[in-house]
Amino acid sequence: MDKDATVAFVEKYTADILSFFGENVDVNVSVRDDVLEVSVPSIGSSSLLIGRNADTLRSLQFILSTVLRNKDAAYQRVNLDIADYKKQRAERLASKVHEWVKQVQETGVARTESLNPADRRIVHHVASEYSDVKTYSEGEGRDRTITIAPL
Repeated sequence: MDKDATVAFVEKYTADILSFFGENVDVNVSVRDDVLEVSVPSIGSSSLLIGRNADTLRSLQFILSTVLRNKDAAYQRVNLDIADYKKQRAERLASKVHEWVKQVQETGVARTESLNPADRRIVHHVASEYSDVKTYSEGEGRDRTITIAPL
Protein backbone atom coordinates (compact mmCIF):
# COMPACT_ATOMS: atom_id res chain seq x y z
CA MET A 1 0.00 0.00 0.00
CA ASP A 2 1.53 3.35 -1.01
CA LYS A 3 1.65 6.47 1.19
CA ASP A 4 -1.55 8.13 -0.06
CA ALA A 5 -3.48 4.86 0.13
CA THR A 6 -2.21 4.31 3.66
CA VAL A 7 -3.44 7.73 4.81
CA ALA A 8 -6.85 7.18 3.18
CA PHE A 9 -7.10 3.69 4.69
CA VAL A 10 -6.34 4.94 8.22
CA GLU A 11 -8.91 7.73 7.91
CA LYS A 12 -11.62 5.27 6.87
CA TYR A 13 -10.59 2.51 9.28
CA THR A 14 -10.58 4.90 12.25
CA ALA A 15 -13.94 6.37 11.23
CA ASP A 16 -15.33 2.83 10.95
CA ILE A 17 -14.11 1.96 14.45
CA LEU A 18 -15.73 5.13 15.82
CA SER A 19 -19.01 4.26 14.09
CA PHE A 20 -19.20 1.13 16.28
CA PHE A 21 -19.43 3.55 19.21
CA GLY A 22 -22.23 5.45 17.47
CA GLU A 23 -19.96 8.33 16.45
CA ASN A 24 -19.85 9.69 12.91
CA VAL A 25 -16.94 12.08 12.81
CA ASP A 26 -14.29 13.29 10.39
CA VAL A 27 -10.88 11.92 11.28
CA ASN A 28 -7.84 14.04 10.44
CA VAL A 29 -4.71 12.15 9.41
CA SER A 30 -1.37 13.79 8.69
CA VAL A 31 2.18 12.48 8.38
CA ARG A 32 5.08 13.79 10.44
CA ASP A 33 8.48 12.10 10.48
CA ASP A 34 7.02 8.91 8.95
CA VAL A 35 4.43 8.66 11.73
CA LEU A 36 0.72 8.86 11.02
CA GLU A 37 -0.78 11.51 13.28
CA VAL A 38 -4.45 10.56 13.67
CA SER A 39 -6.59 13.21 15.33
CA VAL A 40 -10.17 12.67 16.44
CA PRO A 41 -12.05 15.77 17.63
CA SER A 42 -13.87 15.88 20.93
CA ILE A 43 -17.01 13.75 20.69
CA GLY A 44 -19.67 12.50 23.06
CA SER A 45 -17.85 9.28 23.83
CA SER A 46 -14.36 10.79 24.08
CA SER A 47 -13.89 9.70 27.69
CA LEU A 48 -14.95 6.14 26.82
CA LEU A 49 -12.56 6.05 23.85
CA ILE A 50 -9.68 7.45 25.92
CA GLY A 51 -10.37 5.15 28.86
CA ARG A 52 -8.85 4.98 32.30
CA ASN A 53 -5.18 6.04 32.17
CA ALA A 54 -5.62 6.22 28.37
CA ASP A 55 -5.63 2.42 28.16
CA THR A 56 -8.39 2.34 25.53
CA LEU A 57 -6.65 5.04 23.49
CA ARG A 58 -3.40 3.05 23.49
CA SER A 59 -5.31 -0.12 22.54
CA LEU A 60 -6.98 1.61 19.59
CA GLN A 61 -3.59 2.95 18.51
CA PHE A 62 -2.13 -0.57 18.76
CA ILE A 63 -4.95 -1.95 16.61
CA LEU A 64 -4.31 0.68 13.93
CA SER A 65 -0.57 0.01 13.80
CA THR A 66 -1.10 -3.77 13.76
CA VAL A 67 -3.53 -3.54 10.85
CA LEU A 68 -1.05 -1.37 8.94
CA ARG A 69 1.77 -3.85 9.55
CA ASN A 70 -0.42 -6.72 8.37
CA LYS A 71 -1.28 -4.79 5.20
CA ASP A 72 2.39 -3.94 4.58
CA ALA A 73 1.49 -0.25 4.51
CA ALA A 74 3.92 2.55 3.67
CA TYR A 75 3.53 3.93 7.21
CA GLN A 76 3.20 1.64 10.19
CA ARG A 77 3.77 3.91 13.17
CA VAL A 78 0.62 5.61 14.43
CA ASN A 79 -0.01 8.30 17.00
CA LEU A 80 -3.73 8.46 17.81
CA ASP A 81 -5.03 11.45 19.78
CA ILE A 82 -8.65 11.84 20.83
CA ALA A 83 -9.94 15.25 21.94
CA ASP A 84 -6.32 16.48 22.18
CA TYR A 85 -5.82 14.26 25.24
CA LYS A 86 -2.20 13.44 24.44
CA LYS A 87 -1.37 17.00 23.44
CA GLN A 88 -2.71 18.41 26.72
CA ARG A 89 -1.01 15.67 28.73
CA ALA A 90 2.31 16.38 27.00
CA GLU A 91 1.99 20.08 27.81
CA ARG A 92 1.33 19.31 31.50
CA LEU A 93 4.29 16.92 31.61
CA ALA A 94 6.57 19.46 29.90
CA SER A 95 5.65 21.97 32.58
CA LYS A 96 6.55 19.41 35.27
CA VAL A 97 9.84 18.63 33.53
CA HIS A 98 10.83 22.31 33.62
CA GLU A 99 10.18 22.26 37.39
CA TRP A 100 12.20 19.04 37.79
CA VAL A 101 15.12 20.51 35.85
CA LYS A 102 15.10 23.65 38.00
CA GLN A 103 15.07 21.45 41.09
CA VAL A 104 18.06 19.46 39.79
CA GLN A 105 19.89 22.68 38.91
CA GLU A 106 19.29 24.17 42.38
CA THR A 107 20.04 21.07 44.46
CA GLY A 108 22.55 19.27 42.27
CA VAL A 109 20.70 16.03 43.05
CA ALA A 110 19.50 13.81 40.20
CA ARG A 111 15.80 13.07 39.88
CA THR A 112 14.53 9.69 38.67
CA GLU A 113 11.00 9.04 37.42
CA SER A 114 9.23 5.90 36.25
CA LEU A 115 7.45 6.89 33.02
CA ASN A 116 6.10 5.22 29.91
CA PRO A 117 8.13 5.47 26.67
CA ALA A 118 6.15 8.41 25.23
CA ASP A 119 6.55 10.39 28.44
CA ARG A 120 10.28 9.61 28.61
CA ARG A 121 10.66 11.01 25.08
CA ILE A 122 9.01 14.23 26.25
CA VAL A 123 11.40 14.45 29.21
CA HIS A 124 14.43 13.89 26.95
CA HIS A 125 13.18 16.56 24.54
CA VAL A 126 12.40 19.21 27.17
CA ALA A 127 15.59 18.59 29.14
CA SER A 128 17.67 18.92 25.95
CA GLU A 129 16.84 22.65 26.06
CA TYR A 130 19.12 22.95 29.12
CA SER A 131 22.88 22.79 28.72
CA ASP A 132 23.66 21.99 32.36
CA VAL A 133 21.62 18.77 32.75
CA LYS A 134 21.54 15.40 31.02
CA THR A 135 18.93 12.68 30.82
CA TYR A 136 19.30 8.94 30.51
CA SER A 137 17.03 5.92 30.75
CA GLU A 138 17.79 2.73 32.64
CA GLY A 139 16.08 -0.59 33.18
CA GLU A 140 13.96 -2.84 31.04
CA GLY A 141 10.27 -2.98 30.17
CA ARG A 142 7.89 -1.55 32.75
CA ASP A 143 10.78 -1.05 35.17
CA ARG A 144 12.50 1.45 32.85
CA THR A 145 13.12 4.83 34.43
CA ILE A 146 14.43 8.18 33.29
CA THR A 147 16.90 10.27 35.26
CA ILE A 148 17.56 14.00 35.01
CA ALA A 149 21.06 14.64 36.33
CA PRO A 150 23.38 17.63 36.58
CA LEU A 151 26.39 17.63 34.26
